[in-house]
Amino acid sequence: MQLRAAKIAALKATEFDVLVVGAGINGAVSAAALSAKGVKVGLIDKRDFAGFTSQQSSNLAWGGIKYLESFEFGLVRKLCKSRNALIRSYPSTVKEIRFLASLGQGFRYPGWVMYLVTLLYWVMGDCFTRSPRLLGRSRIAREEPIIDVERCIGGFEYSDAYLYDNDARFVFNFVRSALTSGAAAANYVESLGATKIQGLWHVRARDVLSGDSFSIKTKVLINACGPFVDHHNSLVGQVSKHRHVFSKGIHLIVDRLTPSNRVLAFFADDGRLFFVIPMGTKTCIGTTDTRTDSPFASVTAADRRFVLDNINARLKLKQPLTTKDIISERCGVRPLVVEGAGSDDWLSLSRRHLVEADLSRRYLSIYGGKLTDCLNVGNEVVDRVEACGVKVPLKVEKWFGEPPAEVRAAFFAEASQMGLDGMTPASSSEKLSIRFWRRYGRDAFELLAKIRKEPAQALPVMAGAEYLRCELEQAARYEMVSKLEDFLRRRSKIELVLRRAELRASGGLKEICSLLFGDMAEQKLEEYFEQNTADDGGFPGDASATKG
Repeated sequence: MQLRAAKIAALKATEFDVLVVGAGINGAVSAAALSAKGVKVGLIDKRDFAGFTSQQSSNLAWGGIKYLESFEFGLVRKLCKSRNALIRSYPSTVKEIRFLASLGQGFRYPGWVMYLVTLLYWVMGDCFTRSPRLLGRSRIAREEPIIDVERCIGGFEYSDAYLYDNDARFVFNFVRSALTSGAAAANYVESLGATKIQGLWHVRARDVLSGDSFSIKTKVLINACGPFVDHHNSLVGQVSKHRHVFSKGIHLIVDRLTPSNRVLAFFADDGRLFFVIPMGTKTCIGTTDTRTDSPFASVTAADRRFVLDNINARLKLKQPLTTKDIISERCGVRPLVVEGAGSDDWLSLSRRHLVEADLSRRYLSIYGGKLTDCLNVGNEVVDRVEACGVKVPLKVEKWFGEPPAEVRAAFFAEASQMGLDGMTPASSSEKLSIRFWRRYGRDAFELLAKIRKEPAQALPVMAGAEYLRCELEQAARYEMVSKLEDFLRRRSKIELVLRRAELRASGGLKEICSLLFGDMAEQKLEEYFEQNTADDGGFPGDASATKG
């Protein structure tokens, strides 16, 4: 909380080159790119960082193979290159994963045509990943016996990428990068609108937690509010050529269905694509694609039934999945950009991004986009800010990525010397050295120092959480955790993999609160269960997605 207080003080006192409103993936990469290049940046969000759309993705970084069907070759090429850059730049976090897609009888294209499509997709991605394979029914049955091949004519396998940790954690790492580069970033700070006075934007801001109102001055204002871009434009009187329409997607998290570390892809009865995605000890099933008029989407009984019916029809399970098997849910909208009174047919719209710049007012609006495309968004925003007349002092090309190889080598050498991996809890899914480096990068050295000084810092705090005491202290100091949900849902994925009843019953949750909030621990714990009103059968994603 001290970090947040310091950044809010800086927001009040500083005249910024750029203020970014909205800290989802588009806002986070904008702030990271600009601050790394020496621009004076402020970043605010009404909710937590990645607190809305950016915490509801499929956790995939993919090049958009489905867009080949609508002949959007330029977009697919761009997304594939961005996916490759993410894999190269974040090798500990963004990892190649195989997709096995099975085709049902009567599918609209023959299997060999789909295989040729995957070959084209591979070539468009510079053959960066493993090559595709054409699979017959017998091979699918041998490699993935959980798939019911009776309704299947065959399939194919190709590669894309996934996030080892959750999407919100990935977004937060861009926020942390911006903070390291000197940005003044604060969560739970709302923009109430802005006016232009003598060449400067004066943004009316409100601290959502304290109720305090103040003004933020900036030369350039960036609207990165995700599905609320249109709303914020109306607040400041900005007339735009574009607007958003929304498609709702949901995911259900259940216990692990198959031991293989690949994504199973299917085409639902209505032709839409959905996945079975590995998620540590759990499996994520989804997604849907449903038109909705409001950003505040929620999971319905019909949504659950659609996903469960389709997956039960395509997998050979000992018992069909029911709602009782659902551990948690994710639900979010995809903001899809259209021009003027353009088509509202969301099924024909891609996830492309668009940065609309009003250079005369020094105002940018970022529409659409997806996680895979984030590096392109960051670079494009820098160009637009320069076009607004703001000097970019540093011409560094690489504003993203993990620390260099020599820093990584030094960390693993130090971790090995102190025997860190020997302290890995038996229940952990990976060695501590790998986990520390992926989550914290350079800051992982501080964790080693804490454990060396006090070995008890290497003790886990809660069963199933895969967090140590030293990691909680790190989060309390550097990750601006303002509410318990910030940590359980976004800095970690604990809320996704543990049922609500397990969270309530866990003594470790009280320790987590104590480490994060000190004397305010009891208050924060009560606040969490009051605000997340889903029943103890446990759909935390429901409450998170529907809160305004």
